[in-house]
Amino acid sequence: IPSCFKGVPKGNRPVILTYHDIGLNHKSCFNTLFNFEDMLEITQHFAVVHVDAPGQQEAAPPFPTGYQYPTMDELSEMLPSVMTHVIGIGVGAGAYILSRFALNNPTLVEGLVLINVDPCAEGWIDWAASKLSGWTSNIVDTVMAHHFSTDELTDNQELVQTYRLHIAQDINQDNLALFCASYNGRRDLEIERPVIGLNEDTVNTLTCPSLLVVGDTSPAVEAVVECNSRLNPTKTTLFKMADCGGLPQVVQPGKLAEAFKYFVQGMGYSKSEDLISVPNGSQATSGEHMEGCAAPQRNATPNRSYWRMLQAAERSPRRLQTLSRLSHVLNVNLLSSVKSTGRQWQIYQSWCSLANAKRPAQCWAVSTTPTCGRRALIPPSWSLFLTV
Repeated sequence: IPSCFKGVPKGNRPVILTYHDIGLNHKSCFNTLFNFEDMLEITQHFAVVHVDAPGQQEAAPPFPTGYQYPTMDELSEMLPSVMTHVIGIGVGAGAYILSRFALNNPTLVEGLVLINVDPCAEGWIDWAASKLSGWTSNIVDTVMAHHFSTDELTDNQELVQTYRLHIAQDINQDNLALFCASYNGRRDLEIERPVIGLNEDTVNTLTCPSLLVVGDTSPAVEAVVECNSRLNPTKTTLFKMADCGGLPQVVQPGKLAEAFKYFVQGMGYSKSEDLISVPNGSQATSGEHMEGCAAPQRNATPNRSYWRMLQAAERSPRRLQTLSRLSHVLNVNLLSSVKSTGRQWQIYQSWCSLANAKRPAQCWAVSTTPTCGRRALIPPSWSLFLTV
């Protein structure tokens, strides 16, 4: 399987593994994102492997007559030979392949960023439409309709023309048709949302933290929302990107790089430590075992701030619960554990994605319940929420 390796594995950190969509290869799909300054700052701490689907790299020779192109399942089975212990970033068909890989090999995948992912098999209406499209248009038009909405095809002429020429001139058309046919023949991922506390250990779903990304005018919006509805809400974040269509990694690389930065921080790779992994099971000052949380940062904020937050929490123990349902925690650091009025209070510093806010906010929170760093939703036990 064609692959491009950049950097070397660093200690026990995962490798960032990318997989592109139909009509693209790793260069046309990911170069804009991975050459963006903020993304370069992140990737200097990780090795990166870009995978090209068979026959999709530039100047790839045609397959021989009668060649049986791998199915989506078979493409996912090829990945263990490339690299293990990964954070995957996939787009479209690549997102499906990485999802299938994670379902079959949950211990090898630490996190997934899934752009324009569709968890469903192609329905019979879609099948009929694709057949009709195949009779009335060429493969380039079919792939363009996969990437861009009707409005985007009209309104973003420069981007559309760039990718139309790439798809038509840089990708072998026969090989592309085989890859498209393989994607159109995909099976349903057969994932379902677990009932927390009941069947999350037995239901078939992704077990790693997942960031779902889609542009607000992308043709894939409905599919991504459907995928989100089938995943564990405590491990999944849906990022619907404003002012963006079918190629968010190309049109909005800054926003996606920022989201990815906070995603890996939430997995325990701290910016303050140059993205060095935070060990699970660090000890809190009270001696409690708090899985997935960073060790207390004793000097992160003045003691008087701790007590001011405690006093406010005691006065208003259930403040801002509406906000809790609309926002997401990107990462959590335990600052201190303080005993007051007979109760043990945990004081946290975190980065949170707030509802209706364009950028993540640095926040403090107070809770009487230990909170681990791998949470998607703001825990309802947090009794005070302060934006710094």
